[in-house]
Amino acid sequence: MAAPSGSRGGGGAVCWAALLLAAVALRPTEAVSEPTTVAFDVRPGGVQHSFSQNVGPGDKFTCTFTYASQGGTNEQWQMSLGTSEDHQHVTCTIWRPQGKSYLYFTQFQAEVRGAEIEYAMAYSKAAFERENDVPLKSEEFQVTRTAVAHRPGAFKAELSKLVIVAKATHSEL
Repeated sequence: MAAPSGSRGGGGAVCWAALLLAAVALRPTEAVSEPTTVAFDVRPGGVQHSFSQNVGPGDKFTCTFTYASQGGTNEQWQMSLGTSEDHQHVTCTIWRPQGKSYLYFTQFQAEVRGAEIEYAMAYSKAAFERENDVPLKSEEFQVTRTAVAHRPGAFKAELSKLVIVAKATHSEL
């Protein structure tokens, strides 16, 4: 599946309720904060672009989406970040609210800082109206401890959504 060892993959809806369920499934005793959602433009032109947001006390977590795409014009996308009440889990969702992107992605990576990924999934089409998410094939992307990214040579250039649930890393004082 699309998660690091020991995790389970699966589909999900764009709505926050799906992220809440994923976070609760990982830690049933913890509540989840209301997410912060920010709109941003995904720009074509073949040049690498990045968009980042911070969340948590002292901006403990950062989610960064880096990509290059071709074709069409700018598309409006959204990034949502939320944390569990105890700030031990963070969710980062990046998606195109209209469901399908018409851009041709040559590369992508979503990275979390301050946490290690417990679950991640990439989708070629995000849920919209009565349609469901369409996950990428597992060979099209890879998940590491801190990032989900395209797999060169296997990624078929379609991306509309990324979902990450990660657990805080502990730092020594």
